[in-house]
Amino acid sequence: AQTAKQIIVQRIREAERTMIYNEYSSRVDDLITGTVRRFEQKTVYVDLGKTEAILPPYEQIPGERFEHGARIKAYLAEVKKGSKGPQIILSRGRSGFLKRLLEFEVPEIQEGIVEIKNVAREPGARSKVAVYSKYDNVDPVGACVGARGSRVQMIVRELKGEKIDLILWDEDPARYITRALSPAKVSDVILLPSKNSSIVIVPDNQLSLAIGKEGQNARLAARLTGWKIDIKSETQAEEGKEELEALRAEEENLKPETYDWEDLLAEGEDGLDLLSEEMESEA
Repeated sequence: AQTAKQIIVQRIREAERTMIYNEYSSRVDDLITGTVRRFEQKTVYVDLGKTEAILPPYEQIPGERFEHGARIKAYLAEVKKGSKGPQIILSRGRSGFLKRLLEFEVPEIQEGIVEIKNVAREPGARSKVAVYSKYDNVDPVGACVGARGSRVQMIVRELKGEKIDLILWDEDPARYITRALSPAKVSDVILLPSKNSSIVIVPDNQLSLAIGKEGQNARLAARLTGWKIDIKSETQAEEGKEELEALRAEEENLKPETYDWEDLLAEGEDGLDLLSEEMESEA
């Protein structure tokens, strides 16, 4: 009877662990709320009700402190299977946490009117968020900021004062890069698609602002846009004018020759032969 009891209890525990794992693994990438229960060195253990989760030091916002019994929001980053049950890892430092907070605070994002295109974040310091709306009468940046900044301020407070730059996404890389480098003003953007890089020219008095403290602004802009960004002042650009022109010319030569299909078809057999060659080369 004792053996049978132990087996039944063990099976019940295994079933509970499986249920908890299935429940929380389906909520990965979601926003979750829990209560701070205990600390082990710098690791925070959070009570989720049915189980306990951990907030490791590397997933916390640098410098933030937690009080015992406090309610906190976090991003459910990962669920692992362990010998003692599922291990649930939370995060407050990942870009996904900021994205979920925006979705929570901005109804237009929940309804699909405004879309978050990308997030670049350095926890506790600064973030850049690219937003977009396919509706002409909707200002996606304004929707995220809210009346008198109410929506974005709620998020800033949750992130312990982290600065948030909201950027209007653009399919044109030059305009997108220009906006991503705000608040700095940009004079010109030279795109080098073959290298997935760009050279950005700014007024002399905007150089330090464009680069940012320890390169933070340029680094976040590069991560947001997906383009390498080399920033030069107008004076530096003038001094290296020949080199820049050579890079432009090199990029122009790399562009594949394009044909107008309607014109080729109008040319008859010669046009069809050329069209066939073009299709074979693309294949």
